[in-house]
Amino acid sequence: MSVVTSSPLEVETLRDGVVILRMNRPAQLNAMNVELVDALHAELDRLAGDTTCRVVVLTGAGRGFCSGLDLGGFGNLPGSEDMGTVQSTMLVQTRIATLVQKIRRLPQVFVAAVNGAAAGGGLALVLACDVRIASESAVFAVSFIRVGFSGCDIGTSWMLPRLVGAGRAHELMLTGRRFDADEALRIGLLAEVVAEEELSNHVDTVVDSLLAAPPMSLALTKRGMWLALEMPSLDTAIEMENRQQVLTSATTDQPEAMKAFVERRTPVYRNH
Repeated sequence: MSVVTSSPLEVETLRDGVVILRMNRPAQLNAMNVELVDALHAELDRLAGDTTCRVVVLTGAGRGFCSGLDLGGFGNLPGSEDMGTVQSTMLVQTRIATLVQKIRRLPQVFVAAVNGAAAGGGLALVLACDVRIASESAVFAVSFIRVGFSGCDIGTSWMLPRLVGAGRAHELMLTGRRFDADEALRIGLLAEVVAEEELSNHVDTVVDSLLAAPPMSLALTKRGMWLALEMPSLDTAIEMENRQQVLTSATTDQPEAMKAFVERRTPVYRNH
């Protein structure tokens, strides 16, 4: 295990193929400022070229996951000094929102380990992840509308209705109310809720399940399941699925996965 700490982001290599990104501003409940956003961008860009990493766990230090924008001050993005207010605000907005787009586009499966408050932009990061697990102490809120902005921000208006249904998502965006982990589980936002002291071990178990799949199968499943939410018809989705199955069947990892399943042993993948 190796840990690289570059406040405000801690990067930990948990084991082969698994990286933990821990947002590291605990005194501010890991609120987003320019340094945290830049650190996240830098690590996501690095992961784009890391063919050995298959799973990324996103979590927060201390008692919060991410409380959204730092209302005490985001900071100044380089290059915005001579811009007008609208232009510089758009630069910040785009910089934050692009985090969600990068998470969705990366081949690694992202697991949100929600250890506390996930509000505003923090909730958007949770929504962008592929598997979402929380401790019993986690709380959520869309939040944007409560501080005078639109309730539609950082991809929330697209992702939340697809995860929990339009009716509930619209109510959460319009009111910005807080809701707890039990409600998040009930409406389908979370896959599981566990005791706070069990979160880390349970995430490890989920990671084990993900790593049981061949690398290409895992990456294509992530890509396909999100693309299917944008497809206009069943026929279009099936055409995409057909091609994914042909691609995976042509790898050497596919027969190894099948053989290991039949023999009830751990598969050995080569990403070939």
